[in-house]
Amino acid sequence: MINSTHVSYFVLAAYFDAGTLTYLIFTAIMFLYISTVCANLLLIVVICMNRSLHEPMCIFLCSLFMNELYGSTMMLPFLLDQIISDVHIVSFSFCYLQIFCIYTYANVQFCNLAVMSYDRYLAICHPLHYSRRMTGNKVAVLITFIWLFPFVEVAVMISLSATLQLCGNIINKVYCDNFSIVRLACSDITVNNIYGIIYTIVLIVGVGILIVYTYIRILKVCFSGSKQTRQKAVSTCTPHLASLLNFSFGSFFEIMQSRFNMSNVPNMLRIFLSLYFLTCQPLFNPVLYGLNMSKIRILCKRFLFGKM
Repeated sequence: MINSTHVSYFVLAAYFDAGTLTYLIFTAIMFLYISTVCANLLLIVVICMNRSLHEPMCIFLCSLFMNELYGSTMMLPFLLDQIISDVHIVSFSFCYLQIFCIYTYANVQFCNLAVMSYDRYLAICHPLHYSRRMTGNKVAVLITFIWLFPFVEVAVMISLSATLQLCGNIINKVYCDNFSIVRLACSDITVNNIYGIIYTIVLIVGVGILIVYTYIRILKVCFSGSKQTRQKAVSTCTPHLASLLNFSFGSFFEIMQSRFNMSNVPNMLRIFLSLYFLTCQPLFNPVLYGLNMSKIRILCKRFLFGKM
């Protein structure tokens, strides 16, 4: 039996020799990372520098873009290093650090999207009371919740997993994840399972219900309101819904892959889909909002090319 005090590293077994494609994949991911950093930084700077964008929705967007920077910087440089490495191993401490970063990124993303849906609900369903309900203090409280709650929740999960006795050190993925390590445990994982259920109920069910409820109310207003109301709802909610669906798709496949046998799915496809929400989402959001929100798009053009 190998216990956690003797496991000094983990082997990431999902990597394979891509041959001549290795450097093509490396270049593609490098380009993806540079594009992601530039796009998110551009929008963060534009929102921060222009007082006309210092409104609740744009502040929540700025928080979203900061999380995209956090998530992509946590994952993509690591992938670049592993792609050109002959041995795919990570130290015990770095593996848990990576788990912490991945889970906090995903949780902050989900909470951020939930708060944005609540903001859209107030703006569309209660437009006359929006400024009274979405005050500066409330925005500060919601931003604190978006970032603090996931970090505390994930820290508890990591503290429970890090004390487990392990019977192996091979993870069949291209990065570390909590469920893969729990499956290596030789010791009792009842507490981990109970916390996992609470974690799922609080985050997925609780936050998910908030998102569903807000959009049911928004749709109700759209179908019963004027044409102008429907147009406003569509223009403001379409980017958010696209982002939410895109992130949910990637997260859903990753959850399914972690808990069920996906050996019948081609290896390349499994790797791509498991990395989708960590690699494509950070670029998808700034491009989506930068192109769809005219105020942000115009200010970005002015920032890059001068007054137009």
